[in-house]
Amino acid sequence: MEEPRPQPRLYRQLNEYCRSDAYPFHMPGHKRRTDAYFTADFPNPYSIDITEIDGFDNLHHAEGILRESMDWAASVYGAGRTCYLINGSTCGVQAAICAAVPRGGTILMARNSHMSAYRAAALAGLNIRYVYPLMLDDFGLQGGLLPQDVEKMLISPADSPRDGIAGGSTDGVSDWKPSAVFITSPTYDGVVSDVRGIAEVCHRHGVPLIVDEAHGAHFPFGEMFPVSALALGADIVIHSLHKTLPAFTQTALLHVRESALPGFADLERLEYALRVFQTSSPSYVLMAGIERCIEYMAGEGRREMERFAQRLAGLREDLRRMRLLRLLDRDSVGCAGVYDLDESKIVVSTRGAGNLSGAELAEILRRDYHLEMEMCGADYVTAITTLADSEEGLARLGAALSEIDERLTNAAENRATNRPNAMFAPRVALPIHEAQSRPLCPVPMEEAAGRISGEAIYLYPPGTPVVVPGEILTQEIVDTICAYRELRLPVQGLRDRTAATVRVLM
Repeated sequence: MEEPRPQPRLYRQLNEYCRSDAYPFHMPGHKRRTDAYFTADFPNPYSIDITEIDGFDNLHHAEGILRESMDWAASVYGAGRTCYLINGSTCGVQAAICAAVPRGGTILMARNSHMSAYRAAALAGLNIRYVYPLMLDDFGLQGGLLPQDVEKMLISPADSPRDGIAGGSTDGVSDWKPSAVFITSPTYDGVVSDVRGIAEVCHRHGVPLIVDEAHGAHFPFGEMFPVSALALGADIVIHSLHKTLPAFTQTALLHVRESALPGFADLERLEYALRVFQTSSPSYVLMAGIERCIEYMAGEGRREMERFAQRLAGLREDLRRMRLLRLLDRDSVGCAGVYDLDESKIVVSTRGAGNLSGAELAEILRRDYHLEMEMCGADYVTAITTLADSEEGLARLGAALSEIDERLTNAAENRATNRPNAMFAPRVALPIHEAQSRPLCPVPMEEAAGRISGEAIYLYPPGTPVVVPGEILTQEIVDTICAYRELRLPVQGLRDRTAATVRVLM
């Protein structure tokens, strides 16, 4: 009889990885540090893993120790109300959208929003109108959103019933007028939009502004970083603690601005939506981790952010000397809607480095230097740095990129190459929720032009869509997806994980 094969063990591989010299330029923001101040005296997770027993409150009906903890967190962040999220910023995004927009209503959403926002719109049967970020063409990156573009979409319906509105018609005001505006700032690459200007536009037109500031949870703790959307007039702001701060994966916060109560934030609807999208068994380990992270950042963390900023400035100064690889820096502020830049994101473009793609640069850094990036695009890589990064770790990244750049500079031939990093204005045939209910059939990707997509297609990370269900797959979109596939970028959302086929409406 054949011996049963041993089953794989995730924890064993995790232990092996963590014992290696691989350095994490990716989330979570604690960077696996066990020797840092923020880990001091934190107990073994097994020892504090409890349920809603007497004296420990209930996250879904908080009126004791958890209510006090969240009120304290609100005071640290300058919010009117703060809610702990243990299903990540995803559940905060989805709860905020479903609370702010009535079922079947319309939302004005930045096209570069995370897929969690699109899924919330689909679940609530919402119509989506889009506002588009400008493009930083030199880098092939999405820039920022302009307040005047937001206002334009708030004051007039689409030019035709299917121009920019994902479902519904424009025959009546109720069909097209958005109930809320949803934007992402900063982007995955650290690009910050003019949130104050956008908030003023929203309030002038009587709608709330929801900001997915998942990658900006560190903003309130250092003057060297952009100002948080919460201080710039946004009504609801979502932070992922684990992305850029020393907190466990899945931990996040949802804030409601003080002056938004009760005007632009219906707390009863919001609390109900949070009960829908969060688990009914919230982890006390994660909630304790949230509290510990904020406690640290309110004290020693602020001082460490200053020291981190100095280390970061040194790294960026070294990387500005690269000749073919190019660092995204403050030279881009003021261009393409870039209002500010989170310099803790190290974004390096390969557009001037001949045939080198972003995926290839990420692989070189992983294979030859044991440095793991957060993500790569067609022709750039993004590294997340945080206050938990050591001086030695940052030096390794600087030396590796400088050495790669020197090798490229000495190569015989280097021509600038532009690869697809596109954002498309959708041609909408059906709203997302309706397209998802229709019969689908697979067709080869190369033959899908002109068909209506039944699937969302996106690179993950960052998780912003190329196309969503109900939109027409144009030839340009098909060509872009095929190019991503050939570059071995992480094309996701398709049932066919090879991206050879796509399911379309029959």
